[in-house]
Amino acid sequence: MTIRKRIMSLFIIDSLIILSSIYACALFLYPFENVLRDRMLLISTITLFIAHHSFAWHYGLYRKYWSYASVEEVKSIAKAVTLTLFVALVMQYVYSEVLYLRTLLLTWMLLILLLGASRLSLRVFNESSIKRKNIQSSRTMIIGAGQAGRMIAQQMKQNPLWGKNPVVFVDDDKRKWQLEIYGIEVVGTMKNISDLVLQYHIEEIVIAIPSLSKKEMAELTRVCIDTGVKTQTIPRLEDLISGKITVNDIRDVKIEDLLGREEVKLDMAKVEEKLANKTIMVTGAGGSIGSELCRQISVLKPARILLLGHGENSIYTIDKELRGKLLNGTEIVPIIADIQDRERIFKIIEEHRPDIIYHAAAHKHVPLMEANPFEAVKNNIFGTKNVAEAAHKYNVGNFVMISTDKAVNPPNIMGASKRFAEMIIQNLATSSKTTFAAVRFGNVLGSRGSVVPLFKEQIAKGGPVTVTDPEMTRYFMTIPEASRLVIQAGLLANGGEVFVLDMGEPVKIVDLARNMIKLSGYEEREIKIQFTGMRPGEKMYEELLDASEIQSEKIFPKIYIGKSTPISIGEMNMVLKDLPYMSEKEIKEKLLSLANRKVKRTEMEKERWQKNWKQEGELHRI
Repeated sequence: MTIRKRIMSLFIIDSLIILSSIYACALFLYPFENVLRDRMLLISTITLFIAHHSFAWHYGLYRKYWSYASVEEVKSIAKAVTLTLFVALVMQYVYSEVLYLRTLLLTWMLLILLLGASRLSLRVFNESSIKRKNIQSSRTMIIGAGQAGRMIAQQMKQNPLWGKNPVVFVDDDKRKWQLEIYGIEVVGTMKNISDLVLQYHIEEIVIAIPSLSKKEMAELTRVCIDTGVKTQTIPRLEDLISGKITVNDIRDVKIEDLLGREEVKLDMAKVEEKLANKTIMVTGAGGSIGSELCRQISVLKPARILLLGHGENSIYTIDKELRGKLLNGTEIVPIIADIQDRERIFKIIEEHRPDIIYHAAAHKHVPLMEANPFEAVKNNIFGTKNVAEAAHKYNVGNFVMISTDKAVNPPNIMGASKRFAEMIIQNLATSSKTTFAAVRFGNVLGSRGSVVPLFKEQIAKGGPVTVTDPEMTRYFMTIPEASRLVIQAGLLANGGEVFVLDMGEPVKIVDLARNMIKLSGYEEREIKIQFTGMRPGEKMYEELLDASEIQSEKIFPKIYIGKSTPISIGEMNMVLKDLPYMSEKEIKEKLLSLANRKVKRTEMEKERWQKNWKQEGELHRI
């Protein structure tokens, strides 16, 4: 039915109800009088007719989608009817000595009843027609019977096309137990989820408690996915308050939800003060970390963002994304360049004179770099050297290098090359006006090189999911959190520091695989896990700091500063001079030797540093 036909239909229905209601009430109250000849009733009817349609239009009674009518729509009817009857009462008072108070009062009640019934009948008809179409609905458990849970339940009932049939609520508030909300019973607590899923034949679970902390959310999510039932959640409280998304934006639980990490808040005043109206360069701007850095920097009102990258497709993608946002007048400058091209890098930095450089460009894939050590040297070492020395020459204010936990005691060429890159900027920091620093962290979930995309692909193909070793662990962090902490750490630098991000507790890769299988709606008997053995250059456990680098100072929530292992400028220059002429074997031996060099300390000093470090949260595992 078109909008015009729908409005006309409602207009005719309302007109018939209005024209008949006052006479019906008058006949009920005065059964032995000829009300049809009463002049004042006729005038009152005409008044009701005109007033109702005016107020009905004002309150949008003809524009509402009555198939999804709720209490708010009924309130609109009540307002329109009340004002209509008030106008009729005023008219009678002005033009007649007789007031039909009882008749008008009864008419008021009858109009609300009939007009409300006419609208709500459309909703009843809509829901029954959907049921007649045999739309399949999943038996759904809603965890949380608070305001968010009630809204979700209401939406599920009003929108059968969602395919979710709310069967039970689960809530820890004992006052709600055995009560019904929208006809849905509150049946128990979160401790009983597994039993309740079996008892009520639940097919889906929706977690509707936006106020949960990340740790609480992670624990609850694990309980839910262990039932083998598809689990979804609603946005967190801060996202709802900010208006980014609404409570109805249900999404599937992600592997990030199982980390249980509370995200740190930036010192936004200092961050904006440092980055506003500045020219910011991000190398590797098309990569996972680089692109997220660009997104987060873009909202801090910089004058320009220089997107430097080697791959044109990735730079095109982030350039297009940023231009599609409201960037407060920020200029976006896409630059296709290879950091190995020293002359090109120097010209770019000379031309644009960035105030801050975030150096995210690097080769990071361990087995690939193990097979191609020359490329690790060219990109991670000489590429970093090119950008850093250009920053030094043209007096860039800050240079922040993105490093990795694989630079700690590295058995592989990738980690060793990143550790040597750290040494380059640490030595530059001793004599440069540019403030150099490195930020070291572990794996980021969802990045191109992480196991998460690989596991997703393997699960989609029906398995097996390949894990190197059942005891292998890694640190994990989300891309947005890592990027925020990199920005914050860059502001804390005085020169030459290696900042270490608190990655929380290490996660077993096999547990990550199992959780991803469950989140995908499968069980291990359907998607097998296959252990393949460690690949060349891999470590069983990752570390964030070597014992000789441990420094107890935490300078910001989740940001620590490590004591760097020194190397003389003379020795560094000699190595840099020789690297291009070394064989692959010689490169590995030399870089691994340098990267694993320790600071000599007394046993008393080591014991003191280790004790302080453990008290700060056990950031590493040795």
